[in-house]
Amino acid sequence: MPKHHLSQLRVARCGYCDCLLQIPPLMRDQNAECPRCMSVTAYGRDWSLNRLAAIALAALILMPLAYTEPLLKINLFGVNINASLWEGLWQMAWQGFPVTATLVLLCAVAAPALFAGGIFYLWIARRFRWSLRPCLLILEKLKEWVMLDVYLLALGVTAFKIRDYALLNGGFGLVPLFLLTLLMTLLMIHFNPAQLWQRYYPLPVPSSNTPPEQILHCPHCHYSGQPNVAGRCPRCLMKIRTRYQQSLQKTWAAVLAAIVMLLPANLLPISILYVRGVRAEDTIMSGILSLVQNNNVPIAIIVFVASILVPLVKIMVMLALLISVQFRISWRRRWQLNLFRFVSIIGRWSMLDLFVLALMMSLVDRDQILSFTLGPAAFFFCAAVYLTMLAAEWFDTRLIWDVHAKPTTSRT
Repeated sequence: MPKHHLSQLRVARCGYCDCLLQIPPLMRDQNAECPRCMSVTAYGRDWSLNRLAAIALAALILMPLAYTEPLLKINLFGVNINASLWEGLWQMAWQGFPVTATLVLLCAVAAPALFAGGIFYLWIARRFRWSLRPCLLILEKLKEWVMLDVYLLALGVTAFKIRDYALLNGGFGLVPLFLLTLLMTLLMIHFNPAQLWQRYYPLPVPSSNTPPEQILHCPHCHYSGQPNVAGRCPRCLMKIRTRYQQSLQKTWAAVLAAIVMLLPANLLPISILYVRGVRAEDTIMSGILSLVQNNNVPIAIIVFVASILVPLVKIMVMLALLISVQFRISWRRRWQLNLFRFVSIIGRWSMLDLFVLALMMSLVDRDQILSFTLGPAAFFFCAAVYLTMLAAEWFDTRLIWDVHAKPTTSRT
């Protein structure tokens, strides 16, 4: 990297380890990494808001087709049945599982629609000089709840499971859903809220003479600097604290509650199938074993990883991080952060089983001949997934470095 004059360097704090950095101007193909935790603290790449808005508009146009048109078509006992996303949600809510249906609605419909709509709103608001602050604050929180990629995989798993009972064909909504998932993935990759904040709400960076203890990191808009007289961020107007408020207590509560929820989620039946009036119950594990017995080993592995391994690994990692911070146990801090990032990324895939159940409910419903419904474990599994995601959101990674590290100043 070329040398820069000191006046060109901007001072910032790493949002992951709280290290005080001096960041030079970046080219489009450059990123700045924190030398202590190796987190990316600034991006040189930049997609214009015009390009993001065009993709968001295309996604919004595809949504009615992807959500209302049939995704799968089956022929069950001579009767043609169509499965759409809305049909699965309706069946879930109507059969007495409104909480589970609400979480599926949030991740598969509401969050993608609000995320794409919010980006398009930014484009409109910029032209009419409306405030962008509320929308930018919401968009970053919504990003982790957009799970169309998980839903698309759930569609494939459902297709493999349903072929044991009926003839299967793709529906008219399948291609729009695939294109929508592709567009939403592009939006999530290239949506950079930190750059949008800096572009539309630029603030002077702290000078090198500013006392380090007065430079705080705002997790809402990624501003590093001094709060105003009210203790709020001068850019997004949110309260700035040196650490997340009651981070340890809230994370402990979420993790312990998730452990309690996982016990009935794995022991009780998660699905109930009626074949000519005969009731057959399946737990998560028995359903996986049934897939293996039917020679669907790859699908069984996917369901096992998403429904059993991912929640278990996430809880174990979060417990290890909480114990190390709570009892000030020193072990590789960079590894701890990498583990946290890993479980934060994979945690969303636990929603796979709930999406599969929603699709199965819309397809397998022939009254007394063949019928499918949720078991009591579905609610507990839904609660466990939600709680583990909250635990990851509430955990402040800077606490890992607070155990033994002292504030340092580095240049990258």
